[in-house]
Parts: sequence; structure tokens; C-alpha cells
Amino acid sequence: MGEYRTAFERSITDPTAFWKEAAEEILWRRRPSQILDDANPPFYRWFPDGELNTCENALDRHVDEGRADQPALIYDSPVTGTQRTYTYRALRDEVARFAGALRGLGVAKGDRVVIYMPMVPEGVVAMLACARLGAVHSVVFGGFAPRELAIRIDDAQPKVVVSASCGIEPTRVVAYKPMLDEALELSRHAPERCVILERPEAGADLRPGRDLSWAEAMEGAEPAECVPVLATDPLYVLYTSGTTGRPKGVVRDNGGHAVALRWSMKYVYGIDPGDVFWAASDVGWVVGHSYIVYAPLLHGCTTVLYEGKPVGTPDAGAFWRVVAEHGVRALFTAPTAIRAIKKEDPEGKHLASYDLSRFETLFLAGERLDPDTYHWAVRILDRPVIDHWWQTESGWPMAANLRGLDPMPVKAGSPTVPVPGYDLHVVDGSGGDVPRGTEGDIVVGLPLPPGNLPTVWGADERFVESYLSRYPGYYLTGDGGFIDEDGYLWVMGRTDDVINVAGHRLSTGSMEEVIAAHPAVAECAVIGVHDELKGQMPRGFVVLKAGADVDEGDLRDELLVAVREQVGAVAAMRDVAVVPALPKTRSGKILRGTMRGIAEGKDEPVPSTIEDASVLDQLRPILLGRD
Repeated sequence: MGEYRTAFERSITDPTAFWKEAAEEILWRRRPSQILDDANPPFYRWFPDGELNTCENALDRHVDEGRADQPALIYDSPVTGTQRTYTYRALRDEVARFAGALRGLGVAKGDRVVIYMPMVPEGVVAMLACARLGAVHSVVFGGFAPRELAIRIDDAQPKVVVSASCGIEPTRVVAYKPMLDEALELSRHAPERCVILERPEAGADLRPGRDLSWAEAMEGAEPAECVPVLATDPLYVLYTSGTTGRPKGVVRDNGGHAVALRWSMKYVYGIDPGDVFWAASDVGWVVGHSYIVYAPLLHGCTTVLYEGKPVGTPDAGAFWRVVAEHGVRALFTAPTAIRAIKKEDPEGKHLASYDLSRFETLFLAGERLDPDTYHWAVRILDRPVIDHWWQTESGWPMAANLRGLDPMPVKAGSPTVPVPGYDLHVVDGSGGDVPRGTEGDIVVGLPLPPGNLPTVWGADERFVESYLSRYPGYYLTGDGGFIDEDGYLWVMGRTDDVINVAGHRLSTGSMEEVIAAHPAVAECAVIGVHDELKGQMPRGFVVLKAGADVDEGDLRDELLVAVREQVGAVAAMRDVAVVPALPKTRSGKILRGTMRGIAEGKDEPVPSTIEDASVLDQLRPILLGRD
């Protein structure tokens, strides 16, 4: 841990010097003379007097410094059968023109633009064009329900909305424009204009005076130059999923974001300028913001934009085809994607069809990586599989096995150690550090490092209430876990996934770990359901691997015995059901809270973030004990 330990300790004891050095990698219009403004805690600001432009750092500087002809963005769309490659020069020129188009529609520094787009290059162009103008983009996941889109429009109050005629799923075309029209009818705020990308797969009914096509907007648009902004000016607002009422808009500033993300590419991911980096996510999520769009381009890499699925476009070899064709050095995706591949191709037979010689590392985050999935991925890929942990609020990894410092031995189930800058602690209910190996709330000492949210959009008091009030001086992550004797962090799940069985606090993550280790199980979820006698009782749900030939009764008995032996009789698990699928958000998170509410007989609404509502319909009678 020598190189890591030195960097980590310096980041905690002298954060100003640490981040001043990291900021040297950024092109500043006005170099900051002050690194950290700590005059108004808990509101800390990084590089407060610095000026820069994020788009200039992501595109123009690389054109000027010799990467003009290097691929910047590779668009790979198996659902449409198309591929496109943009060099840094071509992407810079496209972004500058669309920035000019937005400027022609009245968008200026500080204005908001809502982007409601599928996984197409124009979505990335729109984000970078906003950054170029100093405007604030708010990307809403393409296909979100009209009501949820309306709520976000009302909160962000955009001058312009950028959208598309449709998104494309493996089995259907999803019309976006009617959903946008409905959202604008529901919203109180009316944007001045809407720019609509018309895709060949579906037309769009454009409303005269308000709507214009992407092609019309670009026609005759003069390229816009980069507008300098303060490091503390907002780059984007990203709403956390699953919100009700007024949503929580995570603010990301320009300066700290650029510094932290470029640093992370080198030291967390071990990636060099010129490498091909692929984050198999969506631009509507934080992973897409950070590691499809901004971080790879800030670092001078080639980024892959993939419009497809891990399975079904056309098969479970889809990811390996993309890695081989484009020479991907590192792939970052969610554990749920790997579990989907494992379910369809448990022996990894598709790998034999592709040359993965340039592929070095698989990074996983977004949901807890169970040891069984980890070991399976290591076995079939024969290369490092790196779990890491972070949040929408942090914007970049909080715990990882840092590939650019000195990589450490992997412990399956742990994201390894705190990333430099993150003063992580595990505390009890009174805020005191718990002994090593003891579970508690995971918190981060203030100030948070650059790149983390400085506040919630338009609601400073809500920022304090949600994240900083429970333990003064600390940021509350909302996750529970422990730090072991070697300093490794173990994230056992959201604190609301800790259940209380007869006075014993138990992590559902530990039970899922045991169940997922069974050779017939592809993935699983454990929820705590109200019980009159014991307070809560755990219930398990498992999806079988493709081709698994097991008796469900025997499997249930084996899993219950395993949980009793490895977690303890106190877990009192008596119910495990085999189900065809688990309900998930579009970003791959299992909807445990929704499952729990249904099982307890609550009138649980279908979340707007759900990927496939039919899965929840199939599961509902099982949750209610009617099947």
C-alpha cells in the first residue's frame, strides 16, 4: 500500500496541496489562487477564483495539442445496425455548431437546458454544447414518464429542451415526442423552444413556433467559442432517481469536476490518453455523465457510446464484440449486466469468438458485486475484475482498488480502500467510530473532495438536511458497512436494507452473498418484511441460470441451510422463491424498496425508473403470497 498510502494520507492531511497539484492537469483561463474556500462550512468550494471551460478541456485543447485526428467518440448501435466515429476535430466542430444553434435560440451562460435523449451522439453533443456556452444541462433519462419529466422541467426551468423522436429498444421503438408533449402540458414552466432530433425509425409532430428539428437548428448555425466560467459555476444538474414530489437535483460544478475526473482516469482506472475506454451505461445516469462523456474526453481518451444491451442485441456476446472491435482497454459496467451475461452464457462460450488481447480490466459499480459474480467474471475473462463504489452525489469513485497507484490484493465483495480525498469512517448512531469489523453507517468527513455535489439545486437547506445533519461534520452516504482489519471497506447495502430481526440488526447484503454463491443462482434479492413477532423477517428471491436443472424445493432447502450456517440461525430466513426475473431500474438497481412495500400490502406505485413494469406484475402475486 506504499504509493497508495502516501497519496491517501497527503489528501487527508493537506488536501489543498494535493488538489492544487491535481489542478495542474487542467487548462485554466484564470489559474486559481485559492484552492479551498472553507469560510462558510458546511458549504465548501474548490478553486473559487479559477476560470475555465469544461468543453475546452474536453475537446479544443486536445485538437490544439495534437489529438485532432484521434477518435474521440465511437458510436456503436446494434439496435439500428450503425456505427459512427468522431475524431476530436469532428466532435469539436459539431459541438461548436450546436452551441451556436443553442445561442441562436437565446441560450446563454447560466441558462438551463433539459436533454431528454436516447443513446445517440447528438445527446453527447448537446451536453458538451451547453458546457461550451456556460449553460447548465440537466439530462433526463430517455423514456422517463411524462410526469417525472415534467417535475424535472419545473425544477430546472430550462430555456430550451433538446429531445428526439424516439428511443430504440431491442423489441420496440419508444416514441419520445408524445411523452415530451404530455410533460410540457403537465409542467408549470414552459421552455421557449424544443429541438427535436428526428430519427428514421419514427417521425415527430413538431409544434410550429415552439419545436424545430435538429437539422433546422443546425442549418446556418455559426460555431460558438468557449465561454469561460468560474470553477464554482454549475456544469449540470442531475436528479436522483426515484424521487417523489420535488426532486433532488445534484449540482456539479465546473472546476472541481474537471480536476477530479481527470485525476480519476489516471489513478483510479489506470488509463492513459489515447486509450479506448467504455462505460456501458446511459448518459441519463451519473456513470454516463462522468465516464461516457466527461472523464474520458478530459483525459484525451476514446470513449464508446453503445446503444444496445448486454444480452439480446443480438446475444450474450454483445459486450465482447464491442470490446474486440474497438480495442477497448477497460470496460466499466454494472454487476447486473454481468449477471445477465452469466445467466445466458454461464460457461462464457461467446468469448471464444472475439480477440480480447487489448482488453485489460473490467470495472464494476452501481450495485453490490456479489462474490459469485466476481469469481465467475475472473474465471471466464482471466484478467482483473475491479469492484468500486460511488454515488450520484459523489460523481466519481469513493472506494476502489486504484489501478494507477499500487493495485492491491482483491477481496471478493469489497471495493477495497477509500480513494484519496475521501475521509471515510464507519460510525454508530451517536457518530462515534466503531471498531474494525463492526457494521455501522458509512460517512465521509468534510470537506468532500472536488467533484462532489456542493449543494442541491435551488435548495441549500435541503442539502444540509439530507446529507449533513445526521452527523455534523460528516456527509451521510446512506450506505452501511464496515472496515476490516486490513483497512478494506465492505459496503453491505443501503441503510434501509439493514433489517431488524428480533432485535438483531442484519444486513440483507450478507444473506444475498450466501444465496448468490449457489451454482444454480444467476442473481438474487433479499428483503425484510414486517413480522408481528420478530419485527422483520427476511424473504429471498432468486433467478436461475440458463439451463439450471434443479428441483425448486430442494434448492430452497439448500439455500435456507446455507444462510443458517453462514449468517446464523438468528437470520430466521424461512422463505426463498424462484422467480423469472427481478424488477430493476433502467440503471440496473434491483427495486428492493418497491418489492418490500408490495410484500407488506402497501399500495406501491410502479416507479418511473423501472426498466420493465411487466416483471413487477409477474412478481406481485408471489410477494403477496398468492402464488
